[in-house]
Amino acid sequence: MKVLLITLITHHGGPATERLREVVRHAELAEELGFDGFGVGERHERPFISSSPPVVLSHIAARTSRIRLFTAVTTLSLLDPVRAFEDYSTLDHLSGGRLELIIGKGNGAAQARLFHVTAEDQWERAREAYELFRRLWREDKVTWQGRFRPPLTDAETWPRPLQQPIRVWHGSATSRDSVDLAARHGDPLFSANVTNPVEPYAELIDHYRERWAHHGHDPADALVGAGHAGYYAARTSQEALETYRPIYRARLDLLARQGVRPVFPTLEDAVERSSLLVGSPQQIVDKVLRYHKRFGHEVMHLPADADGLTPERHRASLELFQSDIAPALRAQIPSRPFPGSTP
Repeated sequence: MKVLLITLITHHGGPATERLREVVRHAELAEELGFDGFGVGERHERPFISSSPPVVLSHIAARTSRIRLFTAVTTLSLLDPVRAFEDYSTLDHLSGGRLELIIGKGNGAAQARLFHVTAEDQWERAREAYELFRRLWREDKVTWQGRFRPPLTDAETWPRPLQQPIRVWHGSATSRDSVDLAARHGDPLFSANVTNPVEPYAELIDHYRERWAHHGHDPADALVGAGHAGYYAARTSQEALETYRPIYRARLDLLARQGVRPVFPTLEDAVERSSLLVGSPQQIVDKVLRYHKRFGHEVMHLPADADGLTPERHRASLELFQSDIAPALRAQIPSRPFPGSTP
Protein backbone atom coordinates (compact mmCIF):
# COMPACT_ATOMS: atom_id res chain seq x y z
CA MET A 1 0.00 0.00 0.00
CA LYS A 2 1.25 3.45 -0.93
CA VAL A 3 0.08 6.46 1.09
CA LEU A 4 -0.30 10.08 0.03
CA LEU A 5 -1.06 13.18 2.07
CA ILE A 6 -3.45 15.58 0.33
CA THR A 7 -4.64 19.12 1.03
CA LEU A 8 -7.31 21.31 -0.54
CA ILE A 9 -5.75 24.31 1.30
CA THR A 10 -8.81 25.42 3.23
CA HIS A 11 -8.36 28.89 4.71
CA HIS A 12 -10.62 30.33 7.39
CA GLY A 13 -8.76 33.52 8.27
CA GLY A 14 -5.33 34.95 8.98
CA PRO A 15 -2.61 35.63 6.42
CA ALA A 16 -2.84 33.56 3.26
CA THR A 17 0.96 33.68 3.14
CA GLU A 18 1.29 31.70 6.36
CA ARG A 19 -1.31 29.14 5.28
CA LEU A 20 0.51 28.47 2.03
CA ARG A 21 3.83 28.19 3.85
CA GLU A 22 2.20 25.70 6.21
CA VAL A 23 1.27 23.54 3.22
CA VAL A 24 4.91 23.52 2.11
CA ARG A 25 6.03 22.57 5.64
CA HIS A 26 3.54 19.70 5.65
CA ALA A 27 4.95 18.47 2.33
CA GLU A 28 8.47 18.59 3.76
CA LEU A 29 7.24 16.68 6.82
CA ALA A 30 5.60 14.08 4.58
CA GLU A 31 8.91 13.46 2.84
CA GLU A 32 10.82 13.42 6.13
CA LEU A 33 8.49 10.78 7.57
CA GLY A 34 8.57 8.59 4.46
CA PHE A 35 5.15 9.10 2.90
CA ASP A 36 4.97 8.19 -0.76
CA GLY A 37 3.27 11.29 -2.16
CA PHE A 38 1.87 14.73 -1.45
CA GLY A 39 -1.13 16.18 -3.27
CA VAL A 40 -2.55 19.69 -3.70
CA GLY A 41 -6.15 20.19 -4.77
CA GLU A 42 -7.61 22.81 -7.08
CA ARG A 43 -10.55 24.96 -6.03
CA HIS A 44 -11.58 28.44 -7.10
CA GLU A 45 -13.89 29.56 -4.31
CA ARG A 46 -14.05 30.13 -0.57
CA PRO A 47 -12.83 28.74 1.79
CA PHE A 48 -10.00 27.41 -0.39
CA ILE A 49 -6.83 29.10 -1.60
CA SER A 50 -5.74 26.25 -3.86
CA SER A 51 -6.46 28.03 -7.15
CA SER A 52 -2.92 27.45 -8.50
CA PRO A 53 -1.63 23.95 -7.73
CA PRO A 54 1.24 24.06 -10.26
CA VAL A 55 2.70 27.07 -8.46
CA VAL A 56 2.37 25.48 -5.02
CA LEU A 57 3.73 22.15 -6.24
CA SER A 58 6.68 23.88 -7.93
CA HIS A 59 7.67 25.39 -4.60
CA ILE A 60 7.26 22.01 -2.92
CA ALA A 61 9.36 20.42 -5.67
CA ALA A 62 12.17 22.84 -4.85
CA ARG A 63 12.00 21.96 -1.14
CA THR A 64 11.84 18.16 -1.54
CA SER A 65 13.77 15.55 -3.51
CA ARG A 66 11.98 12.19 -3.32
CA ILE A 67 8.29 12.42 -2.60
CA ARG A 68 5.86 11.99 -5.50
CA LEU A 69 3.82 15.12 -6.29
CA PHE A 70 0.10 14.90 -7.13
CA THR A 71 -2.72 17.20 -8.13
CA ALA A 72 -5.96 16.41 -6.35
CA VAL A 73 -7.74 17.16 -8.57
CA THR A 74 -6.84 19.18 -11.65
CA THR A 75 -10.18 20.60 -12.81
CA LEU A 76 -9.70 20.31 -16.56
CA SER A 77 -13.28 21.42 -17.23
CA LEU A 78 -12.22 24.94 -16.17
CA LEU A 79 -8.82 25.07 -17.87
CA ASP A 80 -7.44 25.54 -21.35
CA PRO A 81 -5.76 22.14 -21.89
CA VAL A 82 -2.90 23.77 -23.81
CA ARG A 83 -2.11 26.10 -20.93
CA ALA A 84 -2.53 23.26 -18.44
CA PHE A 85 -0.09 21.16 -20.45
CA GLU A 86 2.50 23.98 -20.47
CA ASP A 87 2.23 24.46 -16.71
CA TYR A 88 2.44 20.79 -15.83
CA SER A 89 5.11 19.90 -18.37
CA THR A 90 7.26 22.65 -16.86
CA LEU A 91 6.53 21.35 -13.35
CA ASP A 92 7.40 17.83 -14.48
CA HIS A 93 10.91 19.04 -15.36
CA LEU A 94 11.33 21.09 -12.18
CA SER A 95 10.30 18.12 -10.03
CA GLY A 96 12.62 15.69 -11.79
CA GLY A 97 9.74 13.64 -13.18
CA ARG A 98 7.94 13.23 -9.85
CA LEU A 99 4.58 14.59 -11.03
CA GLU A 100 1.31 12.68 -11.32
CA LEU A 101 -2.07 14.22 -12.11
CA ILE A 102 -5.45 13.34 -10.72
CA ILE A 103 -8.01 14.99 -12.95
CA GLY A 104 -11.71 15.65 -12.47
CA LYS A 105 -14.50 17.85 -13.72
CA GLY A 106 -14.57 19.76 -10.42
CA ASN A 107 -17.56 20.96 -8.44
CA GLY A 108 -18.93 24.13 -6.94
CA ALA A 109 -21.23 26.70 -8.54
CA ALA A 110 -18.96 29.66 -7.78
CA GLN A 111 -15.95 28.31 -9.65
CA ALA A 112 -18.14 27.30 -12.58
CA ARG A 113 -19.51 30.86 -12.81
CA LEU A 114 -16.00 32.28 -12.57
CA PHE A 115 -14.97 30.35 -15.68
CA HIS A 116 -18.37 30.49 -17.45
CA VAL A 117 -18.82 26.75 -17.24
CA THR A 118 -22.32 25.38 -16.79
CA ALA A 119 -23.51 22.22 -15.10
CA GLU A 120 -24.77 21.09 -18.51
CA ASP A 121 -21.44 21.39 -20.32
CA GLN A 122 -19.00 20.76 -17.45
CA TRP A 123 -18.56 17.07 -18.10
CA GLU A 124 -18.14 17.47 -21.87
CA ARG A 125 -15.56 20.20 -21.27
CA ALA A 126 -13.63 17.88 -18.96
CA ARG A 127 -13.71 14.99 -21.42
CA GLU A 128 -12.66 17.12 -24.39
CA ALA A 129 -9.93 18.87 -22.43
CA TYR A 130 -8.49 15.57 -21.23
CA GLU A 131 -8.43 13.99 -24.65
CA LEU A 132 -6.55 17.00 -26.05
CA PHE A 133 -4.24 17.15 -23.01
CA ARG A 134 -3.46 13.47 -23.49
CA ARG A 135 -2.45 14.04 -27.12
CA LEU A 136 -0.34 17.10 -26.27
CA TRP A 137 1.64 15.03 -23.79
CA ARG A 138 2.35 12.30 -26.34
CA GLU A 139 2.66 14.10 -29.70
CA ASP A 140 5.20 16.71 -30.82
CA LYS A 141 2.70 18.30 -33.21
CA VAL A 142 -1.08 18.22 -32.78
CA THR A 143 -3.87 18.99 -35.20
CA TRP A 144 -7.20 19.05 -33.39
CA GLN A 145 -10.67 20.57 -33.39
CA GLY A 146 -13.26 20.61 -30.61
CA ARG A 147 -16.16 22.59 -29.17
CA PHE A 148 -14.66 24.57 -26.31
CA ARG A 149 -11.38 26.08 -27.52
CA PRO A 150 -9.95 27.25 -30.87
CA PRO A 151 -8.65 24.51 -33.19
CA LEU A 152 -4.99 23.56 -33.49
CA THR A 153 -3.02 22.94 -36.68
CA ASP A 154 0.41 21.32 -36.34
CA ALA A 155 0.62 22.95 -32.92
CA GLU A 156 3.87 22.59 -30.99
CA THR A 157 3.89 22.97 -27.21
CA TRP A 158 6.94 23.67 -25.08
CA PRO A 159 8.68 22.47 -23.08
CA ARG A 160 8.21 18.88 -24.09
CA PRO A 161 7.64 16.88 -20.90
CA LEU A 162 10.22 14.86 -19.02
CA GLN A 163 7.92 11.87 -18.42
CA GLN A 164 6.76 10.15 -21.60
CA PRO A 165 3.94 9.98 -20.82
CA ILE A 166 2.86 11.25 -17.42
CA ARG A 167 0.48 9.03 -15.45
CA VAL A 168 -2.99 10.56 -15.13
CA TRP A 169 -5.49 9.31 -12.56
CA HIS A 170 -9.20 10.06 -12.84
CA GLY A 171 -10.86 11.31 -9.69
CA SER A 172 -14.24 9.72 -9.04
CA ALA A 173 -16.91 10.75 -6.54
CA THR A 174 -20.32 10.19 -8.13
CA SER A 175 -19.92 10.24 -11.92
CA ARG A 176 -19.93 7.12 -14.06
CA ASP A 177 -18.70 9.28 -16.92
CA SER A 178 -15.37 9.83 -15.15
CA VAL A 179 -15.08 6.11 -14.50
CA ASP A 180 -15.85 5.27 -18.12
CA LEU A 181 -13.26 7.75 -19.39
CA ALA A 182 -10.57 6.26 -17.16
CA ALA A 183 -11.38 2.71 -18.21
CA ARG A 184 -11.50 3.58 -21.92
CA HIS A 185 -7.99 5.03 -21.87
CA GLY A 186 -6.51 2.43 -19.52
CA ASP A 187 -5.89 5.03 -16.80
CA PRO A 188 -5.98 4.51 -13.01
CA LEU A 189 -8.96 5.57 -10.90
CA PHE A 190 -8.88 7.46 -7.58
CA SER A 191 -12.08 7.21 -5.55
CA ALA A 192 -12.93 10.23 -3.38
CA ASN A 193 -14.44 7.97 -0.68
CA VAL A 194 -14.99 10.79 1.82
CA THR A 195 -18.69 11.74 2.03
CA ASN A 196 -20.77 8.57 2.02
CA PRO A 197 -20.62 4.98 3.28
CA VAL A 198 -18.51 2.54 1.34
CA GLU A 199 -21.08 1.11 -1.06
CA PRO A 200 -21.60 3.94 -3.61
CA TYR A 201 -17.84 4.20 -4.08
CA ALA A 202 -17.46 0.43 -4.31
CA GLU A 203 -20.15 0.31 -7.00
CA LEU A 204 -18.25 2.87 -9.10
CA ILE A 205 -15.02 0.92 -8.68
CA ASP A 206 -16.81 -2.27 -9.73
CA HIS A 207 -18.11 -0.42 -12.78
CA TYR A 208 -14.59 0.78 -13.56
CA ARG A 209 -13.24 -2.78 -13.50
CA GLU A 210 -16.11 -3.99 -15.70
CA ARG A 211 -15.55 -1.22 -18.25
CA TRP A 212 -11.78 -1.77 -18.07
CA ALA A 213 -12.24 -5.36 -19.21
CA HIS A 214 -14.87 -4.29 -21.77
CA HIS A 215 -12.29 -2.04 -23.46
CA GLY A 216 -9.87 -4.95 -23.75
CA HIS A 217 -7.45 -4.13 -20.94
CA ASP A 218 -5.90 -6.84 -18.79
CA PRO A 219 -7.86 -6.91 -15.48
CA ALA A 220 -4.57 -7.35 -13.60
CA ASP A 221 -3.43 -3.92 -14.84
CA ALA A 222 -6.34 -1.94 -13.33
CA LEU A 223 -5.09 0.43 -10.62
CA VAL A 224 -7.28 2.02 -7.94
CA GLY A 225 -6.67 4.56 -5.18
CA ALA A 226 -9.04 5.74 -2.44
CA GLY A 227 -9.26 8.66 -0.06
CA HIS A 228 -10.22 8.98 3.59
CA ALA A 229 -12.43 11.50 5.35
CA GLY A 230 -9.98 12.18 8.17
CA TYR A 231 -7.23 10.64 10.24
CA TYR A 232 -6.03 10.63 13.81
CA ALA A 233 -4.25 7.75 15.53
CA ALA A 234 -3.26 7.43 19.18
CA ARG A 235 -1.98 4.54 21.25
CA THR A 236 -5.49 3.72 22.48
CA SER A 237 -8.90 4.15 20.87
CA GLN A 238 -10.12 6.07 23.92
CA GLU A 239 -7.36 8.65 23.57
CA ALA A 240 -7.98 8.97 19.83
CA LEU A 241 -11.72 9.51 20.24
CA GLU A 242 -11.30 11.98 23.09
CA THR A 243 -8.84 14.07 21.10
CA TYR A 244 -10.76 13.97 17.83
CA ARG A 245 -14.25 14.56 19.27
CA PRO A 246 -14.06 18.40 19.32
CA ILE A 247 -12.66 18.36 15.78
CA TYR A 248 -15.60 16.30 14.57
CA ARG A 249 -18.02 18.50 16.52
CA ALA A 250 -16.60 21.55 14.71
CA ARG A 251 -17.20 19.76 11.41
CA LEU A 252 -20.82 19.08 12.34
CA ASP A 253 -21.30 22.68 13.44
CA LEU A 254 -20.00 23.91 10.08
CA LEU A 255 -22.44 21.65 8.24
CA ALA A 256 -25.27 22.96 10.42
CA ARG A 257 -24.38 26.57 9.57
CA GLN A 258 -24.45 25.64 5.89
CA GLY A 259 -27.83 23.95 6.27
CA VAL A 260 -26.40 20.54 5.37
CA ARG A 261 -27.63 17.43 7.14
CA PRO A 262 -24.66 15.23 8.13
CA VAL A 263 -24.44 11.74 6.71
CA PHE A 264 -22.76 10.59 9.94
CA PRO A 265 -24.29 12.52 12.86
CA THR A 266 -21.88 11.31 15.58
CA LEU A 267 -18.18 10.58 15.75
CA GLU A 268 -18.89 6.97 16.67
CA ASP A 269 -21.13 6.61 13.61
CA ALA A 270 -18.45 8.11 11.39
CA VAL A 271 -15.79 5.78 12.78
CA GLU A 272 -18.12 2.81 12.21
CA ARG A 273 -19.59 3.60 8.78
CA SER A 274 -17.46 6.22 7.04
CA SER A 275 -13.89 6.20 5.76
CA LEU A 276 -12.76 8.29 8.77
CA LEU A 277 -9.67 6.71 10.36
CA VAL A 278 -9.71 7.48 14.08
CA GLY A 279 -8.52 4.98 16.65
CA SER A 280 -5.59 2.85 17.69
CA PRO A 281 -3.07 1.67 15.07
CA GLN A 282 -4.58 -1.81 14.94
CA GLN A 283 -8.10 -0.43 14.52
CA ILE A 284 -6.94 1.68 11.61
CA VAL A 285 -5.08 -1.21 9.98
CA ASP A 286 -8.21 -3.36 10.29
CA LYS A 287 -10.42 -0.68 8.78
CA VAL A 288 -8.15 -0.03 5.79
CA LEU A 289 -8.02 -3.77 5.16
CA ARG A 290 -11.84 -3.89 5.19
CA TYR A 291 -11.96 -1.15 2.57
CA HIS A 292 -9.26 -2.87 0.55
CA LYS A 293 -11.30 -6.06 0.51
CA ARG A 294 -14.12 -4.11 -1.17
CA PHE A 295 -12.06 -1.78 -3.37
CA GLY A 296 -8.90 -3.72 -4.17
CA HIS A 297 -6.99 -0.44 -4.03
CA GLU A 298 -3.21 -0.08 -3.83
CA VAL A 299 -2.93 3.62 -3.00
CA MET A 300 -4.69 5.63 -0.28
CA HIS A 301 -4.62 9.21 0.86
CA LEU A 302 -4.88 10.89 4.23
CA PRO A 303 -5.55 14.57 4.91
CA ALA A 304 -2.30 16.52 5.11
CA ASP A 305 -3.71 19.30 7.29
CA ALA A 306 -3.72 19.39 11.09
CA ASP A 307 -7.51 19.87 10.99
CA GLY A 308 -7.65 21.33 14.50
CA LEU A 309 -4.89 19.24 16.01
CA THR A 310 -1.95 20.96 17.64
CA PRO A 311 1.25 20.79 15.56
CA GLU A 312 2.68 18.36 18.11
CA ARG A 313 -0.29 15.99 17.93
CA HIS A 314 -0.45 16.29 14.16
CA ARG A 315 3.18 15.23 13.80
CA ALA A 316 2.87 12.49 16.43
CA SER A 317 -0.13 11.01 14.66
CA LEU A 318 1.67 10.96 11.30
CA GLU A 319 4.74 9.43 12.95
CA LEU A 320 2.52 6.74 14.48
CA PHE A 321 1.07 5.99 11.07
CA GLN A 322 4.53 5.44 9.64
CA SER A 323 5.84 3.42 12.58
CA ASP A 324 2.84 1.21 13.42
CA ILE A 325 0.29 1.34 10.59
CA ALA A 326 2.09 1.68 7.27
CA PRO A 327 4.35 -1.38 7.75
CA ALA A 328 1.33 -3.61 8.38
CA LEU A 329 -0.51 -2.24 5.34
CA ARG A 330 2.51 -2.58 3.08
CA ALA A 331 3.02 -6.16 4.23
CA GLN A 332 -0.57 -7.15 3.47
CA ILE A 333 -1.38 -5.00 0.42
CA PRO A 334 1.20 -5.21 -2.39
CA SER A 335 1.43 -2.13 -4.57
CA ARG A 336 3.15 -1.41 -7.84
CA PRO A 337 6.01 1.10 -7.91
CA PHE A 338 5.43 4.63 -9.07
CA PRO A 339 6.66 5.31 -12.63
CA GLY A 340 10.43 5.66 -12.79
CA SER A 341 10.96 4.25 -9.29
CA THR A 342 11.61 0.91 -7.63
CA PRO A 343 9.18 -0.91 -5.28
